[in-house]
Amino acid sequence: MKNPENRPAGPAAAEDPAAFSAQAALSDALDASGAIVRRPGGRWLLPALALSLLAAMVLSLLIGRYHVPAGRIAAILLDSVGLGSSGVELDEAIVVRTLRLPRVLTAVLSGMGLALAGAAMQGVFRNPLVGPEILGVSSGASFGGALALSLGFSGGAALIPFAFLFGCGALALAFLLSRLARQSSTLGLVLAGVVVGGLFGALTGAITFLADPETKLPGLVYWLLGSFAEAGRDGVAFLAATAAVAGVPLLGLAWRLNVLSLGDSDAAALGLNVTALRWVAVTLAALFVAAQVAVSGGVAWVGLVIPHLGRMLVGPDHVRLLPTSALLGGLYLLLMDTLARTVAVHEIPIGLLTSLIGAPVFAFFFVKLRGRGWSHD
Repeated sequence: MKNPENRPAGPAAAEDPAAFSAQAALSDALDASGAIVRRPGGRWLLPALALSLLAAMVLSLLIGRYHVPAGRIAAILLDSVGLGSSGVELDEAIVVRTLRLPRVLTAVLSGMGLALAGAAMQGVFRNPLVGPEILGVSSGASFGGALALSLGFSGGAALIPFAFLFGCGALALAFLLSRLARQSSTLGLVLAGVVVGGLFGALTGAITFLADPETKLPGLVYWLLGSFAEAGRDGVAFLAATAAVAGVPLLGLAWRLNVLSLGDSDAAALGLNVTALRWVAVTLAALFVAAQVAVSGGVAWVGLVIPHLGRMLVGPDHVRLLPTSALLGGLYLLLMDTLARTVAVHEIPIGLLTSLIGAPVFAFFFVKLRGRGWSHD
């Protein structure tokens, strides 16, 4: 029996013929429904994107107002892992290790997380016009960060926990509100997210209004617009931990997200616990959003726009779409950050650039889809 690319196979399936038969029947149903549309050339796309991302990271380490030759950067990186000589220049080592490398890694991890969360959310809601911020998580995290800054905390060690906890609190509040309204559908969850997002948005506005205009307001506004200027090892470690806790399981749900493309009733008839899958996927995606906002402030439109590009390249098969979107998101946000710190005398907030580019692109997709929901074309 042939094993299509979207059909799981492994030791468990080989040991349990009945389970393999159920998986095969489900895969055939997906193929017959048109839910999975494959694009040619996908075999080489992921390696090409990975190499492009690696090349962009190297290029970003080279670009900056303080010139460091490529050979010196390689020597510094090798020395950091104990494979090079100890005779590196101190100034160059500080620029590369302390300033550029954490910033590059933060931008890449943030972009990958936002794009992966966006692709998963669009699959859960079966609508390509939704983004990972839909549940109010980013508004809650923004409020937490603004509160920390207004209280005089600065730096990742204090700001990140505030923002992340309030982001998770916003998610929990949206879940609670939907349950209290006895709305278990996706529409009820979206409406609850809109309410929670509006609440925390108003609270953030109040903090901004009351902030000292000379000492706290400039830094508060700049952080809310999004920036990787303060990226450090704490933020990189936090994003990497979030990727391990939320990203890996989310990638593991890719095949089940394909099943949701059939619709709730068909997916349930094929043995999938639709409600549990939806809540788990939404929670994992929201953790990514909260972590990104906690580390670098508001960065909009990445999780909404990048999955569209991934879907154009590989189709709606989440087994391919999720990793493709993650790589595209990391590459995109890294390029945006490189532009933000090099095209002007003063650094441009990354949230401004992503909004300026993302809004027109989203408008294009909206017109192209003509307001429709999920599409298999």
